[in-house]
Amino acid sequence: MSAATTIARAWAVLRADGLCLGFTDHDRALEFEGIRFQPQAGMSAQALVQGLGLAVDNTEVQGALSSDAITLEDLAAGRWDGAEVRLWEVDWCDVAQRRLLFRGGLGEVVFAGGAYRAELRGLSEALNRSQGRVFHARCSAMLGDGQCRFDLSREGYSAEGEVAAVSEGGARLELSGVGPHAAGWFEHGRVEFLDGPAAGLSGVVKIDRVAGDVREVELWAAPGAVPRVGDRLRLRAGCDKQAATCQGKFLNFLNFRGFPELPPEDWLMAPQVARGRR
Repeated sequence: MSAATTIARAWAVLRADGLCLGFTDHDRALEFEGIRFQPQAGMSAQALVQGLGLAVDNTEVQGALSSDAITLEDLAAGRWDGAEVRLWEVDWCDVAQRRLLFRGGLGEVVFAGGAYRAELRGLSEALNRSQGRVFHARCSAMLGDGQCRFDLSREGYSAEGEVAAVSEGGARLELSGVGPHAAGWFEHGRVEFLDGPAAGLSGVVKIDRVAGDVREVELWAAPGAVPRVGDRLRLRAGCDKQAATCQGKFLNFLNFRGFPELPPEDWLMAPQVARGRR
């Protein structure tokens, strides 16, 4: 038997929350690297386009929505956004004989007629992003990253509570049990949903108000799934990237990555006044 007749493709998709699913175009399940690859279980891959140099390798996957693999609810909630994808060519008679063809992540997902189609982006996709540092009065680091170095686990910079009321699809929340943090403490920060339909999702806080024992939080965008009353969540303090905030709120000015002494942009447009010599 020719080896070409025993070749199948297998691909594994790993979500950010750790869920890993395996698929294959073979008619029987395959297993290697601790992953069980199910036949025709909700995904199939198209031809892979590869090139030399720094060109972005790309392809796409498509499949039917199913209750036990990839669901419309999970895709719409963004749980599969950025998931890692690996594609192998494998000998189904001996799975040790395999070759990794593609590694990258899921891109744009399109729904049509009860099915989905998702773009796959290769590892070289990151080379298309703008690089370099912007010289600006505001800080260029993200709160808690390697440049900021602030420890987000420090006491007082996060709090847990319960959803007391939901409106606008989850974009507006009333919370209870958060604690005595000042109004605005969590603005520009994140909310992380710990259980319920939105478990594992997060959002960025736009407005943070205090009204008696209830905390009112408005997000920049509603989560992909609507949280329910009683669901637990965690709030993390936010930073507006101003020098005064870094120094006063986080006591972290030594790691401030901005240039607060730069003149404002309107200074460049101001008319210049000639000065006479004495």
